[in-house]
Amino acid sequence: MRKYFGTDGIRGEVGEHPITPDFVLRLGWAAGKVLGKEGGTVLIGKDTRISGYMFESALEAGLSAAGVDIRLLGPMPTPAIAYLTRTMRANAGIVISASHNPFQDNGIKFFSAEGLKLPDEVELAIEAELDKPMGPIDSQRLGKVKRIVDAEGRYIEFCKSTIPVGMQFHGLKVALDCANGATYRVSPNVFRELGATVETLGVDPDGLNINEQCGSTHPAALIETVKSSGADIGIALDGDGDRVILVDANGEVVDGDEILFIIAKAQQERMNGEFSGGVVGTVMSNLGLEHAFKSEGIPFRRAAVGDRYVIEMMQQEGWFLGGESSGHIICRDRISTGDGTVSALQVVAAMVESGKSLAELKSGMKKYPQTMINVRTSKSIDISASVEISSAVAEAEQGLQERGRVLLRASGTEPVIRVMVEGENGAEVKQVAESLAKVVENSIA
Repeated sequence: MRKYFGTDGIRGEVGEHPITPDFVLRLGWAAGKVLGKEGGTVLIGKDTRISGYMFESALEAGLSAAGVDIRLLGPMPTPAIAYLTRTMRANAGIVISASHNPFQDNGIKFFSAEGLKLPDEVELAIEAELDKPMGPIDSQRLGKVKRIVDAEGRYIEFCKSTIPVGMQFHGLKVALDCANGATYRVSPNVFRELGATVETLGVDPDGLNINEQCGSTHPAALIETVKSSGADIGIALDGDGDRVILVDANGEVVDGDEILFIIAKAQQERMNGEFSGGVVGTVMSNLGLEHAFKSEGIPFRRAAVGDRYVIEMMQQEGWFLGGESSGHIICRDRISTGDGTVSALQVVAAMVESGKSLAELKSGMKKYPQTMINVRTSKSIDISASVEISSAVAEAEQGLQERGRVLLRASGTEPVIRVMVEGENGAEVKQVAESLAKVVENSIA
């Protein structure tokens, strides 16, 4: 059992253990012992939340004490750090971010030399080092620090390379919401350099406004901008840039399931109706996505929620496309982890190639009505061990029969129980979800 690592690194409220400067100092030292080895190099990047300065310094000190050299990237998207870790031949990459959470939270996540999330055994090895007494190595062998000044340019060029050579976006108007987060400088430049007219939102971070009523979790402002400006597409990234939600010209949200369908369908058409491999979704993926892929003859499998599990199944199957309805899309033939900017580029490229609007591209998938309610909890609860919850779920499934499905799960990144119901009848789905959420609330009170 892991003491500190969750499904996406170590995350929590700033000032509450383990998201404290002293713990992060020790974490840097422990990670340096396991990942860096003496004389190795580790990259550090961060999003725009104010606590990033504090934790960057703490990690820097801990890694240096372990004899590891540090390369500072500054505010950069999470996928950029994964990419640069691999291309700069670093031993590991560290991201200081709490993704789509508010500024009061922060977290530390790691990438291996290959730009992948760490396997369980490596996380356990880091936790084992955390239990040991900390002490710096001899002074002459302490790690040194340098800042990488061209990190943004390297990542921008990489992003542009993920669409067909020579393709340009001239004539397209893009509304781009960067969530006042890590993409606020790089992503607008990517689309501008490809020829698009870009109207930006969420590009004025102050350390406190990351994800605040903006970005992929709050698309209302983007929807309004798309409709008022006549944009062809709206793109909403989250605070660390690994998720994306789109908005079509009619102001309709296009979620991760629909983005997966659009990218897969475009790949299939490029290959004259053939599709190489299949697509991995999650247990939260809409039934409509599964049915759409079935009608197109594209294999589809569901993984547990969490990009690490999606990527694991993609690797097992030898497939190159997968993702989550939240907008965490992995184009593994282009980058090793979820990348909101790269995923959005694939969709815009499909629009350019086909001459179709975003609304037309998504029309091949019919979504089932889905309601998800987050029930906040202050304590850990085993949902499967609750007789009341299990009975309520069984009753709901019996009522829905083949018309829908029910899923309850604890979030891996927030203190909430997610209650999800989907089916053919939207009113019925909403009623069942609200009823189940009430049962869960009463059970954890």
